[in-house]
Amino acid sequence: MKRILFVVATLLAALRIQAADTEAGSPIALELQHFRQMGSVLYIAAHPDDENTQLITYLARGRGYRTAYLSITRGDGGQNVLGPEFGAKLGVARTQELLAARRLDGGRQFFTRAIDFGFSKDYQETLKVWDRDQVLSDVVRVIRTFRPDVIVTRFSTTPGGTHGHHTASAVLALEAFKLAGDPKAYPEQLRELKPWQPKRILWNAWGGLGNNAPPGDFKIDVSGKDPVLGVSFLDLASQSRSQHKTQGFGAYSGQSSGPRWESFKLLAGEPAQNDLMDGVDLTWSRVAGGAEIGKRIDAIVAKFNPSAAEGIIPDLLSLRSRLAGVPTDPVVEDKRKQLDQLIQHCLGLTVETAVTPGEATPGEKITLTHTVRLTGALPIKWKAVSYPLIKHGLRVGAMLAQGAELVRETAQVLPGNIPLTQPYWLRQDAAVGMFRVADQSLIGVPENPPAFPVEYIFEVNGQFLTLADEPRQSDAKADQPELRSKLAIIAPVSLQFASSVKLFAPGETKDAEVEILAARPVADGILRLEVPASWKVAPGESKFRLTAGEKTRIRFAITAPADAGVGQIGAVASISGKKYDTDRFEVHYAHIPTQLLQSPARLKAVSLNLQKRGQRIGYIMGAGDDVLDCLRQIGYDVTLLDGAELTPERLRGFDAIVVGVRALNTRSDLSENWKNLFGYAEQGGTVVVQYNNPNNLKIDKIAPFDLKISSERVTDENAKMTILAPQNPVLNAPNKISAADFEGWVQERGLYFPNQWGKEFTPIFASNDTGEPPREGGLLVARCGKGYFAYTGLAFFRQLPAGVPGAYRLFANIVSLGKE
Repeated sequence: MKRILFVVATLLAALRIQAADTEAGSPIALELQHFRQMGSVLYIAAHPDDENTQLITYLARGRGYRTAYLSITRGDGGQNVLGPEFGAKLGVARTQELLAARRLDGGRQFFTRAIDFGFSKDYQETLKVWDRDQVLSDVVRVIRTFRPDVIVTRFSTTPGGTHGHHTASAVLALEAFKLAGDPKAYPEQLRELKPWQPKRILWNAWGGLGNNAPPGDFKIDVSGKDPVLGVSFLDLASQSRSQHKTQGFGAYSGQSSGPRWESFKLLAGEPAQNDLMDGVDLTWSRVAGGAEIGKRIDAIVAKFNPSAAEGIIPDLLSLRSRLAGVPTDPVVEDKRKQLDQLIQHCLGLTVETAVTPGEATPGEKITLTHTVRLTGALPIKWKAVSYPLIKHGLRVGAMLAQGAELVRETAQVLPGNIPLTQPYWLRQDAAVGMFRVADQSLIGVPENPPAFPVEYIFEVNGQFLTLADEPRQSDAKADQPELRSKLAIIAPVSLQFASSVKLFAPGETKDAEVEILAARPVADGILRLEVPASWKVAPGESKFRLTAGEKTRIRFAITAPADAGVGQIGAVASISGKKYDTDRFEVHYAHIPTQLLQSPARLKAVSLNLQKRGQRIGYIMGAGDDVLDCLRQIGYDVTLLDGAELTPERLRGFDAIVVGVRALNTRSDLSENWKNLFGYAEQGGTVVVQYNNPNNLKIDKIAPFDLKISSERVTDENAKMTILAPQNPVLNAPNKISAADFEGWVQERGLYFPNQWGKEFTPIFASNDTGEPPREGGLLVARCGKGYFAYTGLAFFRQLPAGVPGAYRLFANIVSLGKE
């Protein structure tokens, strides 16, 4: 009971609502109602934030259905308004944001292996980038695993004015609906799963339904209040949606009253007249031997007294024995876990596993502190703690009475082959459009299973109750256990190159440093670099010796080949005959648990002909990107500037000022001195503004001349770039730009291009996606007095960190404008 009340208090705190202001009911009474409810709904869309949290909240917390959201991607291809993480790192953050959302709205979370590769205008293009069969297989797997009665899509299967990923998610959902029940479809899954055919698939249509809606179309009212919290489903749904903070949804809103209608259109399956669950048996009678279960739970509900929850424990234990004889399937297995949770809550039983140290290496000894608390009146026996990973356990044999708190401490040795902490979908290099996952059983699940699972075993009235847990660090987030860091398995050393990209002239030799950080003492370590055949490195290896917590830097001389090209260089440390090749990166935001990534330590080495002009650059950081470091790789001295520093005196010493992505959307300190940049350009300086979203601009006048940003973009990274102003200096000095400079671009050409501008601006390129008119706003250059003002929607923030040679040459030309 204490644990349930803690969860309720946490939700109320998240919603900023005082408990005294709610009409709180009994959490256990609601759990009992949900236990006897057998309906299941799977919601499917493309990205984090696509889900309808109002509907999920209503179905999960209002009706008590098993409700889940399947996001086809993890949002890896989007932008980040909170920090510099893009790509896979952003996907890791958004995975946790979805899990935080589900903790509030009561749903479960699934994913496929598809990678979000940015905005797509055509669902057919989307399905060419993704491996269509693999993604379809994953959706079928989730359906067979979760076994929903009804599937709901957020988007229509008919192409329209929306993201191609959106339409693709609905197309895949409809195909999977038709295949999940076919034993001939993906038969390799049937070694662990069984075919499952949902009754219908519906589109959660935008807008209302007309008076002449076809048969099978209907709407439902999803308003109401959570019976435990006493707050509206809208409040819960709004708070759930606000967890998508990397996408700018941090603001919380809610508090409205009245009906909230959701519309549904039949895509396939049996029509429904009034409700999603028309014709679905929502009772235990649908399960072989379940009719008796249903009668018993009805009787328990009727006799339940919230002030004496332990009074129904004998009935729940009897029900548990009966349920053990019911043939198992994923739904029944979920109900068994739900029943065990009910018994735990009626007992007032909580468990907690703290670990020291919070990070451990394979084969290392860890100290586990097990704490058990009992607030209920029924005595129970704490039998043991089991550690399934090492097939070992801790005998306890202690009786627990009301108010008891027992603590047991033990030391256990981790297996020597325990894998390092790394999100399972990032353990292998990705293919085009798809993550690679070796362990097929993990496909679909949101995150890694516990690194070191723990099971608490209790005896209650002659039955054994097992509660699963995992070690977490004891830290300052004790009041928010879901944010406390889990036990992490780390390498004894982490390796990191000074930068992710290094530029070379053909045949040039440059030094590259690798920083080694020791998490444990290293007596005799050897560091090597693995380089492509055409590259050279000296020395061949370097020895190091470190104490725990100590770091050192080892320098290697790398020689590029005589021809232009790109090579990937890896760092490998050998310690006591074992090799370690990972870096260490933490994704850290206050609203999600800290995520540790240990990816291979690699350097992208780029051999290219690159010239620059000028030396000193001021950089105004926006939402976060790596362009600043990439400018340093070109050879510039780069200084970060804030809004207060945009004064004529401060700007005078710079050759160019570069503004980071979405700076005009995310920063409120720039408006007061922004126009000083215009004066700086008039006096001979160069100003380069990278892309901004047209919505929520914090500055009225972006440029010294007329300029209007639009939502136009070119998503095809291979789209032809037509040169419109071949004589413009930005294409000729100090590097001669040609079509070859647009080879190898990643994800997109650019986004949020201006579509209106003053005559002072010269459009440099035209490009377009298939079937669309040319877009000329990717790079605009204007002479401004003695200097230049340039605005670019080209995705340099992706190209430069990816080591795209032509992007470096073009960007160097932009910041070199006006320099001799």
